[in-house]
Amino acid sequence: MIELTGKINLRSALLALGALIFSYIAQINLSITLALIALYAYLKLRGLAIKNCKPLNLALLFLANCCAGFLLLRNGFTIYYIPFSAVAMLSSLLFGSMEISLLLILASAVTVASFSNYPMQVILFFLVSGTLSSILVLGARKRNTIIRAGLLIAGLQVLTLILMEHLRIAQPGRYTILFLNGIISSIIVLGTLPVFEYLFNTATNISLLELADFHHPLMQRLIQEAPGTYHHSLIVGNLSENAAQAIGANALLSRIGAYYHDIGKLQKPEYFSENQFREENKHGELTPTMSKLVIMNHVKEGVELAEKYRLSPPLIDFIQQHHGNSLVYYFYRRALENIEEDEDVKEEGFRYPGPKPDSKETAIVLLADSVEAAGRTLKEPTPAKIEELVHKIINNKFIDGQLDECELTLKDLEKISAVFIRLLCGIYHNRASYPEAVQR
Repeated sequence: MIELTGKINLRSALLALGALIFSYIAQINLSITLALIALYAYLKLRGLAIKNCKPLNLALLFLANCCAGFLLLRNGFTIYYIPFSAVAMLSSLLFGSMEISLLLILASAVTVASFSNYPMQVILFFLVSGTLSSILVLGARKRNTIIRAGLLIAGLQVLTLILMEHLRIAQPGRYTILFLNGIISSIIVLGTLPVFEYLFNTATNISLLELADFHHPLMQRLIQEAPGTYHHSLIVGNLSENAAQAIGANALLSRIGAYYHDIGKLQKPEYFSENQFREENKHGELTPTMSKLVIMNHVKEGVELAEKYRLSPPLIDFIQQHHGNSLVYYFYRRALENIEEDEDVKEEGFRYPGPKPDSKETAIVLLADSVEAAGRTLKEPTPAKIEELVHKIINNKFIDGQLDECELTLKDLEKISAVFIRLLCGIYHNRASYPEAVQR
């Protein structure tokens, strides 16, 4: 099942081809695949499906696992060679959802069991190993978490076999195979994770943390060429991460997305207020129409930079959506003030192209970006003024329809407001004026 979007991209073609090859090799019953898609549809209706968790992505993981089990059993290997926990770890890391992971474990267990002479043992190992490994790697931020999960799974699989044989240890070779099975499964996951991230157009916490390194070329360029934008992005990242935690969204994705959301300003940093260290304002030499083009182009130029440096598609979403289709209000007002008799200034011409944020994380960054920028304009940032400003900006974004495409609720917006107010009050708190030392 591929959604037609006007052109077939490389990833869709590879996924479709892989699914067909695996289906042919493993001779998997079509009804099982259809059952998997039906369960996915059920999860979708229940609101449990993840943005990048498409039926084709699920099918590829499912078929890859089943194909491995089928080929091992067909070539005379025992069931103890089957990588029971690999698909569970991959689905937890890629989708960040226990529901999706359990769905794949159950479907894989039933399918691989149909190839084996010991179906109940296969199902038991899949359920025990898969469930525990899903829990252990869910939200993992370090690669050693996966290795540690493999070691624990290795021990659990050995213990499961001992209990199945009523504490009678026979044929020690099987226990060695099961122990190595858990460790090798984690190594397989580490090796194939980047491949699946590319195919599924997603980014796991592990790859996101690699992008958090300030030695990344784009971060280094921000520090050196646009230090004001760099500092702004750090504050937006802090605001976004804490707000995401407050409402149960992906805090790490919000923070890293905020770090890179304004990289387009690297092309003309001197035209943005946070990088203007002198009294000279570059926009004084431009018409309002030219100024708004320069300002709005930082989104397009940011996407081009992101593609050049091969940033993950989820991060490109932050670049495209962090303004939605908001109005460039300052230059729109300037255009109205300088309007001539025969000139028609339309509001639509001063709006960003969009799209609007379609996830909680991108919506949070949109709000944090606006709040942080407005906070710097306060002459006396008292707690009362900060609270008034935060509520005003969030209300304006809501009324303007910038939050229509995401899943933020009014309760979420209240929590986000409270986080922004608390953090901004800490950033802009008043300092005591210390008396100068008396010269003697």
